[in-house]
Amino acid sequence: MAAKKSGTTDSVGKRIKKIRIDKKMTLEQMANETGHAVEYLKDIEAGKIMPPVGALLQISRALQIDSGFFLKEQENAMQDRITQYSKRADNYAYEILTPGAENKHLKAFRVNIEPMEAHEGVGYQHEGEEFNYVLSGTVEVVVGDHVNRLTAGDSLHFNSGIRHQLKNVGDKTAELIVVIYGP
Repeated sequence: MAAKKSGTTDSVGKRIKKIRIDKKMTLEQMANETGHAVEYLKDIEAGKIMPPVGALLQISRALQIDSGFFLKEQENAMQDRITQYSKRADNYAYEILTPGAENKHLKAFRVNIEPMEAHEGVGYQHEGEEFNYVLSGTVEVVVGDHVNRLTAGDSLHFNSGIRHQLKNVGDKTAELIVVIYGP
């Protein structure tokens, strides 16, 4: 589990919890809507971890709010993560490449994953489609039970409604462009 990184991690979790409570949704209901464990959701709400983009998309959908509500705030945290990339304990960093697209269906990110590390978190699963393009390094993208090994110049387009996981299997930092489309 990632350590708490900033006030932004805490405030995103607090905002999620406030909206969930305002909507009279239990953690169990949110777990059923997102597929995430209650303990994982509690850690998010407590500010112990910053959820990855896929989890924020699922949470936004479960709460019936625009994903941009959380992504805009997270964009500032991502910039901090990128600035501190070489000093931090996390094994990945990402930056939003589509600022101002909070209310749009398509969002793009530049993702850096340290050598021999998985993109932290549980397997992702969010409605829509995802496109990954590897700029450098070697990664595995597991979609369901199928393992895709990609190197620089390779790309993959898949149904992001299927549980998927991203892992750097090389000995150098991997850099990717990830584009997510959510209806």
